[in-house]
Amino acid sequence: MIELDYRLDGAVALLTLKRPPANAFTPEGLLQLQRTVERLNDEARVRAIVITGDGPKFFSAGADLNSFADGDREVARTAAARFGAAFETLQNARPVVIAAINGYAMGGGLECALACDIRIAEQHALLALPETAVGLLPCGCGTQTLPWLVGEGWAKRMILTGERVDAETALRIGLVEEVVEKGAALDAALTMAARVAGLSPQAVGFSKTLIHQARDGVPRSAALALERERFVDLFDGADQREGVNAFLEKRKPRWQADQTQPVEQAAHAVAAQMESR
Repeated sequence: MIELDYRLDGAVALLTLKRPPANAFTPEGLLQLQRTVERLNDEARVRAIVITGDGPKFFSAGADLNSFADGDREVARTAAARFGAAFETLQNARPVVIAAINGYAMGGGLECALACDIRIAEQHALLALPETAVGLLPCGCGTQTLPWLVGEGWAKRMILTGERVDAETALRIGLVEEVVEKGAALDAALTMAARVAGLSPQAVGFSKTLIHQARDGVPRSAALALERERFVDLFDGADQREGVNAFLEKRKPRWQADQTQPVEQAAHAVAAQMESR
């Protein structure tokens, strides 16, 4: 069963979690996600990935709990490994990854969004890590990524008390970066992806890696030294000269990795494909 709809148009890849009724994850679906992101990492033309859920209600409800009903330890071990591998791959992806949260993002569904670089939520979205209510805990990087984003206090409220967070609260605490009206998250994410794809791919890649240095506990002095080194490294490439010249000439830059199709056309083409489904 295909649990992930994959569309690639120009520089923007759209991944849709698709397993009715709640887009719940299975080990097979998580493996599909991991392998798809790994393939996209090798596609130089792909600058941004947008992830959303199928339908108007769910981004993803997380794990399919039916597989946990008999308490099989090996099933749990496989599920934990798949969740961890898929979301670590997503978190470390070369392209910029944007979550279009179109509804409930619960458990592993929220962890999927947490693994993205940027999150856009619709007004009716609810976000939670409710695993402790069924005797489990988040195993898709949630206990580590959530406090990095919102601080220890809110991470404990969500994980240790099972508190659900609405979109406005999520925006206030830094869990999401933007809230849009119902049905608008995908378009907002594709518009943002188009902006990403208009920037220097090498500069964006270096910057994303540097930002993650803080998350990974790299000493500040070492990270700052690497920041300066990467700034100098950019001067060795053609993109830096093209970017400066384009600015001085008041035109759009033509990056080396660009394809012939304009970025804006790519994003709108993906949106049109989704509307026609």
